Amino acid sequence: MSLDQPVSRRLLSDEVFHRLRDSIVRGELVPGEKVKDGELAERLGLSRTPVREALARLADIGLVEAKPGVYTRITTVNRRDAEKTLAVLRSLDQLAIETAVPLMTEQDFGRMREANRDFERAVAANDTTAALGADDRFHGIPIAAADNPVLSRIVEQLHPQIHRILYRKFSTLLGGRNTIEHHDELIAICAGGDARAAAELSGRHWSELGGHINELFDTNQFAEAATA
Repeated sequence: MSLDQPVSRRLLSDEVFHRLRDSIVRGELVPGEKVKDGELAERLGLSRTPVREALARLADIGLVEAKPGVYTRITTVNRRDAEKTLAVLRSLDQLAIETAVPLMTEQDFGRMREANRDFERAVAANDTTAALGADDRFHGIPIAAADNPVLSRIVEQLHPQIHRILYRKFSTLLGGRNTIEHHDELIAICAGGDARAAAELSGRHWSELGGHINELFDTNQFAEAATA
Protein backbone atom coordinates (compact mmCIF):
# COMPACT_ATOMS: atom_id res chain seq x y z
CA MET A 1 0.00 0.00 0.00
CA SER A 2 1.38 3.38 -1.00
CA LEU A 3 2.27 5.95 1.64
CA ASP A 4 0.14 8.52 -0.23
CA GLN A 5 -3.16 6.60 -0.11
CA PRO A 6 -5.69 8.08 2.35
CA VAL A 7 -5.91 6.26 5.68
CA SER A 8 -9.27 5.03 6.94
CA ARG A 9 -10.52 6.38 10.24
CA ARG A 10 -10.38 2.97 11.90
CA LEU A 11 -7.41 2.27 14.14
CA LEU A 12 -5.59 5.30 12.80
CA SER A 13 -2.46 5.10 14.91
CA ASP A 14 -1.91 1.41 14.12
CA GLU A 15 -2.52 1.94 10.42
CA VAL A 16 -0.16 4.92 10.24
CA PHE A 17 2.47 2.98 12.18
CA HIS A 18 2.31 0.04 9.76
CA ARG A 19 2.26 2.32 6.71
CA LEU A 20 5.33 4.26 7.85
CA ARG A 21 7.15 1.13 9.02
CA ASP A 22 6.66 -0.54 5.64
CA SER A 23 7.76 2.61 3.81
CA ILE A 24 10.97 2.63 5.85
CA VAL A 25 11.60 -1.08 5.23
CA ARG A 26 11.07 -0.63 1.47
CA GLY A 27 13.34 2.41 1.41
CA GLU A 28 10.63 4.85 0.33
CA LEU A 29 11.56 6.85 3.42
CA VAL A 30 15.34 6.69 3.14
CA PRO A 31 17.88 6.36 5.96
CA GLY A 32 18.84 9.77 7.25
CA GLU A 33 15.76 11.48 5.78
CA LYS A 34 14.18 14.10 8.01
CA VAL A 35 10.43 13.74 8.47
CA LYS A 36 7.88 16.20 9.83
CA ASP A 37 4.64 15.11 11.43
CA GLY A 38 2.74 17.93 9.76
CA GLU A 39 3.90 17.00 6.27
CA LEU A 40 3.22 13.30 6.85
CA ALA A 41 -0.23 14.10 8.26
CA GLU A 42 -1.03 16.14 5.16
CA ARG A 43 0.09 13.32 2.85
CA LEU A 44 -2.04 10.85 4.78
CA GLY A 45 -5.03 13.16 5.10
CA LEU A 46 -4.97 13.06 8.90
CA SER A 47 -4.43 15.20 11.96
CA ARG A 48 -0.96 15.24 13.50
CA THR A 49 -1.91 13.18 16.56
CA PRO A 50 -1.92 9.66 15.06
CA VAL A 51 1.21 10.50 13.07
CA ARG A 52 3.03 11.63 16.20
CA GLU A 53 1.93 8.46 17.99
CA ALA A 54 3.18 6.32 15.10
CA LEU A 55 6.53 8.13 14.98
CA ALA A 56 6.96 7.58 18.72
CA ARG A 57 6.36 3.84 18.25
CA LEU A 58 8.81 3.76 15.35
CA ALA A 59 11.39 5.43 17.59
CA ASP A 60 10.81 2.73 20.20
CA ILE A 61 11.75 0.00 17.70
CA GLY A 62 14.73 1.91 16.32
CA LEU A 63 13.48 2.95 12.88
CA VAL A 64 13.19 6.65 13.74
CA GLU A 65 15.35 8.89 15.92
CA ALA A 66 14.41 12.30 17.26
CA LYS A 67 16.12 15.26 18.87
CA PRO A 68 13.27 17.27 20.38
CA GLY A 69 12.90 20.65 18.75
CA VAL A 70 15.63 19.90 16.20
CA TYR A 71 14.75 16.95 13.97
CA THR A 72 12.98 13.64 13.54
CA ARG A 73 14.64 11.40 10.98
CA ILE A 74 14.83 7.87 9.69
CA THR A 75 17.69 5.99 11.33
CA THR A 76 20.61 4.93 9.20
CA VAL A 77 21.63 1.31 8.65
CA ASN A 78 24.80 0.48 10.57
CA ARG A 79 26.81 -2.62 11.34
CA ARG A 80 26.71 -2.32 15.13
CA ASP A 81 22.92 -2.19 15.34
CA ALA A 82 22.55 -4.98 12.76
CA GLU A 83 24.91 -7.26 14.70
CA LYS A 84 23.11 -6.65 17.99
CA THR A 85 19.68 -7.17 16.44
CA LEU A 86 20.76 -10.37 14.70
CA ALA A 87 22.23 -11.75 17.93
CA VAL A 88 18.93 -11.27 19.76
CA LEU A 89 16.84 -12.64 16.89
CA ARG A 90 19.09 -15.70 16.62
CA SER A 91 18.68 -16.48 20.32
CA LEU A 92 14.92 -15.90 20.28
CA ASP A 93 14.42 -18.01 17.17
CA GLN A 94 16.42 -20.87 18.69
CA LEU A 95 14.36 -20.64 21.87
CA ALA A 96 11.12 -20.60 19.88
CA ILE A 97 12.06 -23.64 17.80
CA GLU A 98 13.34 -25.69 20.72
CA THR A 99 10.13 -24.91 22.62
CA ALA A 100 7.87 -25.45 19.63
CA VAL A 101 9.11 -28.74 18.18
CA PRO A 102 7.47 -31.01 20.80
CA LEU A 103 4.19 -29.13 20.29
CA MET A 104 4.08 -28.90 16.50
CA THR A 105 1.61 -30.87 14.40
CA GLU A 106 1.54 -32.21 10.85
CA GLN A 107 -0.64 -29.24 10.02
CA ASP A 108 2.15 -26.92 11.17
CA PHE A 109 4.71 -28.72 9.02
CA GLY A 110 2.33 -28.59 6.05
CA ARG A 111 1.96 -24.83 6.49
CA MET A 112 5.75 -24.46 6.67
CA ARG A 113 6.13 -26.41 3.42
CA GLU A 114 3.48 -24.25 1.77
CA ALA A 115 5.20 -21.06 2.96
CA ASN A 116 8.52 -22.31 1.58
CA ARG A 117 6.98 -23.06 -1.81
CA ASP A 118 5.52 -19.54 -1.81
CA PHE A 119 9.00 -18.28 -0.93
CA GLU A 120 10.52 -20.27 -3.79
CA ARG A 121 8.01 -18.88 -6.29
CA ALA A 122 8.61 -15.33 -5.08
CA VAL A 123 12.39 -15.78 -5.43
CA ALA A 124 11.93 -17.06 -8.98
CA ALA A 125 9.77 -14.03 -9.77
CA ASN A 126 12.25 -11.66 -8.09
CA ASP A 127 9.39 -10.40 -5.89
CA THR A 128 11.17 -9.24 -2.74
CA THR A 129 8.02 -8.16 -0.89
CA ALA A 130 6.30 -11.52 -1.45
CA ALA A 131 9.47 -13.43 -0.58
CA LEU A 132 9.95 -11.64 2.73
CA GLY A 133 6.27 -12.16 3.51
CA ALA A 134 6.58 -15.90 2.84
CA ASP A 135 9.78 -16.09 4.90
CA ASP A 136 7.99 -14.38 7.78
CA ARG A 137 5.09 -16.83 7.54
CA PHE A 138 7.53 -19.74 7.51
CA HIS A 139 9.37 -18.67 10.65
CA GLY A 140 6.18 -17.44 12.30
CA ILE A 141 4.74 -20.96 12.46
CA PRO A 142 7.15 -22.34 15.10
CA ILE A 143 7.08 -18.99 16.90
CA ALA A 144 3.29 -19.24 17.17
CA ALA A 145 3.53 -22.90 18.21
CA ALA A 146 5.91 -21.95 21.03
CA ASP A 147 3.01 -19.95 22.49
CA ASN A 148 5.17 -17.32 24.17
CA PRO A 149 3.55 -13.88 23.71
CA VAL A 150 6.59 -12.02 25.07
CA LEU A 151 8.90 -13.74 22.59
CA SER A 152 6.48 -13.11 19.72
CA ARG A 153 6.17 -9.44 20.58
CA ILE A 154 9.93 -8.86 20.75
CA VAL A 155 10.55 -10.68 17.46
CA GLU A 156 7.87 -8.57 15.77
CA GLN A 157 9.53 -5.41 17.06
CA LEU A 158 13.00 -6.42 15.87
CA HIS A 159 12.19 -7.86 12.44
CA PRO A 160 11.84 -4.47 10.66
CA GLN A 161 15.45 -3.59 11.52
CA ILE A 162 16.66 -6.61 9.56
CA HIS A 163 13.95 -6.45 6.90
CA ARG A 164 15.16 -3.05 5.72
CA ILE A 165 18.58 -4.65 5.07
CA LEU A 166 17.08 -7.76 3.46
CA TYR A 167 14.81 -5.65 1.26
CA ARG A 168 17.73 -3.71 -0.18
CA LYS A 169 20.00 -6.72 -0.74
CA PHE A 170 17.51 -9.58 -0.95
CA SER A 171 19.09 -11.45 -3.86
CA THR A 172 22.46 -11.44 -2.07
CA LEU A 173 21.17 -12.35 1.38
CA LEU A 174 18.17 -14.63 0.92
CA GLY A 175 17.58 -14.99 -2.80
CA GLY A 176 19.42 -18.23 -3.53
CA ARG A 177 18.70 -21.93 -3.29
CA ASN A 178 20.52 -22.02 0.04
CA THR A 179 17.61 -20.49 1.97
CA ILE A 180 15.02 -22.72 0.28
CA GLU A 181 17.07 -25.81 1.10
CA HIS A 182 17.64 -24.61 4.66
CA HIS A 183 13.88 -24.27 5.10
CA ASP A 184 13.30 -27.81 3.81
CA GLU A 185 16.01 -29.19 6.08
CA LEU A 186 14.56 -27.36 9.09
CA ILE A 187 11.10 -28.79 8.39
CA ALA A 188 12.51 -32.31 8.19
CA ILE A 189 14.38 -32.01 11.49
CA CYS A 190 11.39 -30.44 13.25
CA ALA A 191 9.10 -33.17 11.92
CA GLY A 192 11.58 -35.74 13.20
CA GLY A 193 11.17 -34.33 16.71
CA ASP A 194 14.80 -33.34 17.36
CA ALA A 195 14.27 -29.96 18.99
CA ARG A 196 17.93 -29.38 19.86
CA ALA A 197 19.15 -30.15 16.33
CA ALA A 198 16.47 -27.91 14.83
CA ALA A 199 17.48 -25.03 17.10
CA GLU A 200 21.16 -25.52 16.24
CA LEU A 201 20.39 -25.50 12.51
CA SER A 202 18.40 -22.30 12.90
CA GLY A 203 21.27 -20.71 14.82
CA ARG A 204 23.73 -21.60 12.04
CA HIS A 205 21.45 -20.03 9.45
CA TRP A 206 21.23 -16.78 11.43
CA SER A 207 25.02 -16.78 11.81
CA GLU A 208 25.45 -17.25 8.06
CA LEU A 209 23.07 -14.37 7.42
CA GLY A 210 25.09 -12.20 9.81
CA GLY A 211 28.27 -13.10 7.96
CA HIS A 212 26.75 -12.12 4.62
CA ILE A 213 25.52 -8.82 6.06
CA ASN A 214 28.99 -8.09 7.45
CA GLU A 215 30.48 -8.71 4.01
CA LEU A 216 28.13 -6.08 2.59
CA PHE A 217 29.21 -3.60 5.24
CA ASP A 218 32.86 -4.47 4.50
CA THR A 219 32.30 -3.55 0.85
CA ASN A 220 30.44 -0.35 1.83
CA GLN A 221 27.18 -1.42 0.22
CA PHE A 222 25.12 0.21 2.96
CA ALA A 223 26.71 3.65 2.70
CA GLU A 224 24.04 6.28 3.19
CA ALA A 225 23.65 9.77 1.87
CA ALA A 226 21.47 11.48 4.49
CA THR A 227 18.73 13.71 3.20
CA ALA A 228 18.90 17.28 4.49
